[in-house]
Amino acid sequence: MSKKLMLASLVGAMFAAASATVPAADGAALYQSKGCTACHGANGAAPITPLYPKLNGQSEQYLLAQMKDIKSGARSNGQSAAMKAIIAPVSDDEMAAIASFLAAAK
Repeated sequence: MSKKLMLASLVGAMFAAASATVPAADGAALYQSKGCTACHGANGAAPITPLYPKLNGQSEQYLLAQMKDIKSGARSNGQSAAMKAIIAPVSDDEMAAIASFLAAAK
């Protein structure tokens, strides 16, 4: 392998590692890192306005369905237009982890 190719591979691997997302299994960390607390509050319990829903303690299936519907555009009512851009980069596995975290949150 040439030195340039080896260096390019190393730089690519370092970039990928640096830009990696939080592991999907950690719903609490994902909830924080995806910016959910900015509108829904810590643990989804204290939204910044009555227009935003309290998320903690909701059914895991319900939460996941709502996130998927907002992302796909199937849900376009209320504040979901603002949420669509926020949820766009969130993977299905990450949404599932966040839903699991919120369902268990107190």
